[in-house]
Amino acid sequence: MFEVSKVRQDFPLLKKAGESNKPLIYLDNAATTLKPQSVIDAVTIYYTDYSVNIHRGDYDLSYQVSDYYEKTRKAVASFIQADVNEVVFTAGASASLNLVAYGYGEKYIHEGDVILSTESEHASSILPWFRVASQKNALIEYVPLTEDGMITIENFRNAMHYKVKVVVLAHISNVLGYVVPIKELTEIAHSFGAIVIVDGAQSVPHLQTRVKDWDIDFLAFSAHKMYGPTGVGVLYGKYKLLDSIEPYYLGGGSNARFDRCGNITLKNPPYKFEAGTPAIEAVLGLKAAIDYIESIGFHAIEERELELRKYLVDQLKKMKHIKLYNPNATSGIVTLNAIGIPSQDAAIYLNSKGIMVRAGNHCAKILLDVLKTPDTIRISLSFYNTKEECDAVIEALREITLEKCIDLIF
Repeated sequence: MFEVSKVRQDFPLLKKAGESNKPLIYLDNAATTLKPQSVIDAVTIYYTDYSVNIHRGDYDLSYQVSDYYEKTRKAVASFIQADVNEVVFTAGASASLNLVAYGYGEKYIHEGDVILSTESEHASSILPWFRVASQKNALIEYVPLTEDGMITIENFRNAMHYKVKVVVLAHISNVLGYVVPIKELTEIAHSFGAIVIVDGAQSVPHLQTRVKDWDIDFLAFSAHKMYGPTGVGVLYGKYKLLDSIEPYYLGGGSNARFDRCGNITLKNPPYKFEAGTPAIEAVLGLKAAIDYIESIGFHAIEERELELRKYLVDQLKKMKHIKLYNPNATSGIVTLNAIGIPSQDAAIYLNSKGIMVRAGNHCAKILLDVLKTPDTIRISLSFYNTKEECDAVIEALREITLEKCIDLIF
């Protein structure tokens, strides 16, 4: 196990926490994670020492940056256990998921086909398929969730049939934090001839990803949720699938040649999906983030986050005015409400104590019908959080009242 106090020194924002009179307790890691100094350095080094384009210039600086850029692709491939030519750089998980919906949906979804998902999906995962279904006269169906919002293998198997052509699932729900048995569900989906698209935004930073072993067809994730920069993400796809679908947009870098008659020859994957100048500094920062995660190790990360979660949940269970929606989840996400207090009012109160959490529907608006509540408070832990920070949350929630929230707001 790593030394938490030492790890926190790697994050400039956390070092500031000790320099202020007001606590700085960051518990919104599911939205975006903080950045270690090594990631910040990778970004600034690009701008200060290179600051040129990739794959374009016949000069040393361009060659060097292009080499660093492609080394990031190799690092990502190793990180998720994929082949290098199956790693596409995008603007983020949302861009990756839209790319698949456009590229695969436009070509392979037909009238009467079914896209299977769940009511717990993030907007970026399900909304693109709403559009595909509308344009293609296809249908959206949902795997029934258990009372506490979980997907079971049995319910998934019962929901599958031969009209299902696409399955869209988050590996870890961004609201309830349940870990889905992706390998088992993929095997079932493939037995019916469906492809599986996985939203890995909440899982890739916390669990070892094995795309080959799980046999998933597409995986999307973002750098900014894994201690990397904003503005860059990854789409993994099986090469034969990437080769068979069309890019979301065209431009420089994606084509091998074209002529005045409109004949276009695209490059092979992954490059046919990477038109235009990318966020080069963010890609190099992603490489630094991967190096940082690997220096700590997934076992240590998972052990630490689950230890903190158990400690926090055990205390919250003792409070009669706190409703927990996912007490048995196995990730760092804890979702709750203070009974009788709107979630955003409660979040404002926690902010007055220096505690940063997320309140609202968390981009999963259908799930709220399942949970029977319009919004929730989401606490999302990372390995750099501490028991002392959990204690601060426990104390604040123990004493929270509607009157105190109203006094802050008005």
